[in-house]
Order: sequence, then structure tokens, then C-alpha cells
Amino acid sequence: INHIVHNGGLYKRPFNEAFEETPMLVAVLTYVGYGVLTLFGYLRDFMRQWKIEKCQNAIEREEQKDFVPLYQDFENFYNRNLYMRIRDSWNRPICSVPGAKVDMMERVSHDYNWTFTYTGRVIKGIINMGSYNYLGFAQNSGACQEAAAKVLSRYGAGVCSTRQEMGNLDKHEELEKLVARFLGVESAMAYGMGFATNSMNIPALVGKGCLILSDELNHASLVLGARLSGATIRIFKHNNMQSLEKLLKDAIVHGQPRTRRPWKKILILVEGIYSMEGSIVRLPEVIALKKKYKSYLYLDEAHSIGALGPSGRGVVEYFGLNPEDVDVMMGTFTKSFGAAGGYIGGKKELIDYLRTYSHSAVYATSLSPPVVEQIITSMKCIMGEDGTTFGKECVQQLAENTRYFRRRLKEMGFIIYGNEDSPVVPLMLYMPAKIGAFGREMLKRNIGVVVVGFPATPIIESRARFCLSAAHTKEMLDTALKEINEVGDLLQLKYSRHRLVPLLDRPFDETTYEETED
Repeated sequence: INHIVHNGGLYKRPFNEAFEETPMLVAVLTYVGYGVLTLFGYLRDFMRQWKIEKCQNAIEREEQKDFVPLYQDFENFYNRNLYMRIRDSWNRPICSVPGAKVDMMERVSHDYNWTFTYTGRVIKGIINMGSYNYLGFAQNSGACQEAAAKVLSRYGAGVCSTRQEMGNLDKHEELEKLVARFLGVESAMAYGMGFATNSMNIPALVGKGCLILSDELNHASLVLGARLSGATIRIFKHNNMQSLEKLLKDAIVHGQPRTRRPWKKILILVEGIYSMEGSIVRLPEVIALKKKYKSYLYLDEAHSIGALGPSGRGVVEYFGLNPEDVDVMMGTFTKSFGAAGGYIGGKKELIDYLRTYSHSAVYATSLSPPVVEQIITSMKCIMGEDGTTFGKECVQQLAENTRYFRRRLKEMGFIIYGNEDSPVVPLMLYMPAKIGAFGREMLKRNIGVVVVGFPATPIIESRARFCLSAAHTKEMLDTALKEINEVGDLLQLKYSRHRLVPLLDRPFDETTYEETED
């Protein structure tokens, strides 16, 4: 059942997004699997305590035994008894440019993944299905590399100062003007780290006496920024507009706790594409609610900028909306642009304020000049200002690859989450033993994938996450799909019954938009 939404004219295009219900037997077996692992974990902890088994994990020193424990929480228990068994599926060392194919250093462990030894062999030509290289600009040849090399020879690698002191280069000014033009906003500011763009700027925008309404599946950088701000945080269900409106109504009716004074500001935090779910924000509805209740909107386009929209301008263009309706447009250069850092775009008054009050602007070292040039060159390519249609072709190729790959996986019988236009494609694994098994089996077949489990996902919703790229050829995708199909049969991962449960949705109406009972 495809979830096609029009919502009273708010959507100018079909919005197809669905999450298939977990089969009951699979859910029960997943819980049983974690239960068995937990029991054996406690048994092994008991054996380590009595020196029957060698203890290799971090523990308190003898003289600190009476202190508050540093290491004996659940996540550490999970790390040493569950994560350690499949640790070889992560932190794999790449020794090439992270393009459509990568080279990987082979490593082995002789102590059940506590330590690794390199064999000296390099596994070549692995199809890279895990990097956020959406438009294929992560490369060591071509116009971007040549431009970055020229800037490196002229400016050097580092700036060694903040923007407010001696680190404000003409290249930084050029980049910010280009970003503002690309986004269709008055002004923009660039930062050296994508994560810090969120975590350091949200505290500059809101504080005590303000309210943040955050999607339950927002990225850790948004969560950290919200916590550091000191504002009150309330969570709404993922992409659920009824839940968001109920919180907005309650905030306006009841005001602040105890005093009942009105909130100084109400800030809604959402992402363009959610990187673990593959879902796209219901931006037309969020903007309608924001206008109705006179709140502010902070949009994180880390995964959607470059990857969505006819000309790669992100989720705002994807829905055909006005950039002025988004108060704070945030994004990163680490994915579609093949570089590093992040940006915030919006009204000139907002950006001028952040230049003075943002910790990232005042205390952080400026972006490296070659990185800035990589962003400028790739962005001009996307905009068509390099005199070619290469950028536009990349955006179109990514959209074609995304729809083809998602359709083929669904036809095979896998449970796939997210929106049909999202280049982030989660394939559900569920059971803990299948996390490591899927990663290892795919690597044996020369396919590099990312597998994800707790705490990045709910403990029973482990998954493999594929990231599509414009650099992937149809032959590469067909090879990957053939191997995924084979591994899916081997590990019995084809759980889909084609009973898709769409997210809660009702037609938008200006007068009645209440929360429905599940």
C-alpha cells in the first residue's frame, strides 16, 4: 500500500512513504535473541569478576571501588558483551578515495574482536554502498580536485585562526555569498564542522524560557544543541503533525510551567531526510503549523541538500516551497559536496547575530581553504555555473538510482523503510546475530555496507543502511542487488508481507486538526 498524500493542496507532488509492520514472530525472536545474549553477558561478567575469564574491558581501579562507578552502566554492558562480538563490522580502514568503489585494508582478530591485526593485504574494488557521496563529488580527479589543488598551493592547508581574528579569507566570503544564492536566502555563514553547526548554534538562538519542539528521531547534533541551550525540550512523534500540533496548542494555552508566562520563543527542530529512517520531513504541513501558531522553524538539511529537488536545492525545492518560510536553514558540506563543514542560511539579521554570538563563529578555527574551494567548485557545478550540465545530470542520476534500487529491494521481499525519493535506504535486519553476519557476508562478496544497531536505532530495529550515489552505475547497482538477494536468502532476511503501515495522516484543515486516537 503506497502512502500517497495530497493534504488539501499543501503538497504539489505525491508523497510516498511507508513503514512496514514488523512480523510478530520476528519481533519475538529478536527479543529472545537479545535475552539470550544478555544472560550470557551476565554469566561472562561473573566469570571475569572471579578471574575465570580474562577481563579486557575498562573497569575501575581497586582504590576507586567505593566511588560512583564510571563503567558499569547498561551501555558498557552492551559494548563488552554484545557489540564486541560484531565489532569487526565497524571502523573498517579505507585506503582510497571514498568514491563508488573503495580499497580496504584487511584485518583479523585473534581475541574475538578486542584487538585487530593488519595482514598487509588490501581488498580492492569494493562497491561502496555506505558513504554519503550522494552526487559523486568525493573523487581525486576532475575539476573539483584541480581547483582545490591550486588553492592548496596558494593558501596552504590551514588557517590557524578564527573568522573574527585572522582567519577570514576572501574564499570564505565568496563561499557564503554563493551558499546564500544557492539556497535563495538573504545571507549565509559557513562553519568548519557539520555536527558543531547544530550543537553550537542552537544555544545561540534559544535559551531559558524558550521551548524546543523536536522530532523524536532527530540527529544527535540537534539533540545536543537543544540540551546545551537550557531551553525546555518537548518531543513529538516522528513526522506526526497531529502530535506536533498538540504540543504547539498546549504550549500556547498553558505557557511555561509554574509561572504560566508565555514562552519567549517556540522553535521547531526537524531534518530534511532522516538518516536512519530514510524518511522525508512533511515540510508543507510543518510550515503551515509554524505559521498558524507563530513559532520558528529550524530545518537541518544535512542529507537533503544536493540530494533532493530538481536542481539539488534540498527539501524546500523538492516540495516547491519558499525558502523565506524556513527561519533557519542549516545543512552540511560533508555529503553531497564531498567536503567538510556546515552552513546556516536565513535573513541577514539572523546571520549577523550568529557571527557575533555563535560559539562556532567566535572560537572555532576557520574552514580549510582547499575544502572551501571543493565546496565552491562542486556547488557551481550543481548550479550549472561551470558551463556544463554535469551537476544537473548528477542530481537526475541520483534520483533514478534511488527509485530503481528501492523498487528492486522491495520486489525481492525485504522490509525497506522511508520515502521512495530518499537516497538513504534502510533494510531491516532486526535480529542481533544478523547484524554482523550481513556485514561480513556482503564484504566477502566485495560489497561495503553499513550495518546499524543500538544505540543508533531502537534495540530491536537493527538495520543495514545503504546510501545511493550518482557515481553508482547500473552495473554496480545490479551487482550489489544480486549479492544482497543472495545474502537475504542465506540469512532469511526477506520478512516483507507487503503490509505497509503508513504514518498517521489526515487532511489538513485550518479549523480542525486534532490528534486522533491510535
